[in-house]
Amino acid sequence: MKFTKMHGLGNDYIYINCFEENVADPEQLAIAVSERHFGVGGDGLVLILPSQVADAKMRMFNADGSEAEMCGNAIRCVGKFIYDHRIITKETVTIETLAGIKQLNLDIEKGMVNKVKVDMGEPIFQSDLVPVNGASRIIAGEPITVNGHNYQFTAVSMGNPHCVIFVPDITDAMVLTDGPALEVHSLFPRKINVEFVKVNSRKSLTMRVWERGSGETMACGTGACASVVAAISNNLTDRAVSVQLLGGELLIEWEPISNHVFMTGPAVTVFEGELKNLPNRPKY
Repeated sequence: MKFTKMHGLGNDYIYINCFEENVADPEQLAIAVSERHFGVGGDGLVLILPSQVADAKMRMFNADGSEAEMCGNAIRCVGKFIYDHRIITKETVTIETLAGIKQLNLDIEKGMVNKVKVDMGEPIFQSDLVPVNGASRIIAGEPITVNGHNYQFTAVSMGNPHCVIFVPDITDAMVLTDGPALEVHSLFPRKINVEFVKVNSRKSLTMRVWERGSGETMACGTGACASVVAAISNNLTDRAVSVQLLGGELLIEWEPISNHVFMTGPAVTVFEGELKNLPNRPKY
């Protein structure tokens, strides 16, 4: 089975062209290929499929085999893949996801996609839709305790659930110890992505993320969107913000009239190859 390794700001996935290939068990394949010692190595698996309602369809699986609704970095790479491989030759394309149909504007340089601007849609704040357990409410600065540490979080869905926590400084202990504990906290019935965010200025944030099902990643597009939306909602930033991630920078804009969030960032092809002799490794 042929594959392509791609990344958006270091958030790397293995992409399968399902216009040509068939994947019978994507959950198990995601576990096998994501393993960085026995597999290809990546944050998960992305299937690029035909769609009846858009130019292509994206299914995204985390490194633990769980399927996610949406991934901002992955969808930029899907846009690049279908253009660079001439599946679609338009500069504005649509991608079907479990979080709805997303529109992408492709920035072309020398016949290849360099950057992608994605209409990520409207953010969701209602707790029962994020989802967060308890009475239906808007969560902004609500207290949460984990490992004896007290935080305040803002809950946002960008098609997938996010717990955004603003801190003066981001530490390894927050991300690597409290992040996994928050992911499976009893408040979050479908687990959650956790963002620790430092506000640098009205136009700049620094963010590290513990991703549901994958652990810490170099970048998270939906997480960057959720962080900016949370910052704006808490009157911490303007509506166009640069988000600094371990893997680089994303530009996030929350338009007041449409209420849509737009994400702009790079998409990079690393290499192509063929899968064979992958071990049947158990879920973890």
